[in-house]
Amino acid sequence: MYEGMKARAIDLARTASSSDIIFDALRDEIISGNLKAGESIRQEYIAKLFNVSRIPVREALKRLEAQGLVKNERYKGAVVSSLSDDEIREIYEFRMNLEPLVIRYSVENMKPETLALAREYCERFSEEEDPANWGDLNRNFHETLYRDCHRPFHLKIIGEAIDRIDSYTRAQLVLTKGMNTAITEHMAILEACEQGDADTAAALTRQHIADGYTSLRNFLEKKGTP
Repeated sequence: MYEGMKARAIDLARTASSSDIIFDALRDEIISGNLKAGESIRQEYIAKLFNVSRIPVREALKRLEAQGLVKNERYKGAVVSSLSDDEIREIYEFRMNLEPLVIRYSVENMKPETLALAREYCERFSEEEDPANWGDLNRNFHETLYRDCHRPFHLKIIGEAIDRIDSYTRAQLVLTKGMNTAITEHMAILEACEQGDADTAAALTRQHIADGYTSLRNFLEKKGTP
């Protein structure tokens, strides 16, 4: 528990942004799945780990709660949130509507260096053998293709939605053998962007998200969760 945070546990007693660093560390632990749904977050332990009072820990937890990643339960305190079937469906529906729009805007303004970086992530994703790295490379690929959209509010909301579903997406890639499909779909999206074909990039992005949702739902139904 908290293994990923230990490497980031520096002395923050003199750091003004200690709550920001704790927020980022906890967020990464949650979306990577190191902190599981329903798992308690021990404020005293985190405060000791980072050598701070509980105040910045509570501030970080409030921000995580506002994003839906953490909830407060009676007698347990802060715990990692889980998602119901309906919540998962709604998040994917949201993504299927907004992300195609954002990539359409982005293609219209896409810089050569953005395409080069996206291709690098695409190739690294297809060549990566360690499942622990698939989630980050997948997210980096998509976020790179979105970054030239000139819609910062859209990107913020998309980022928060992906945070909510990220641990499920990572599990879907690893546990459903979804990598081959994802690699093929990533390459098709990238090629549409390189050709400046915004309509095709948008359509492929929507289908890619829909395929991911179908794969995840089939896996969760077999597993009997959430």
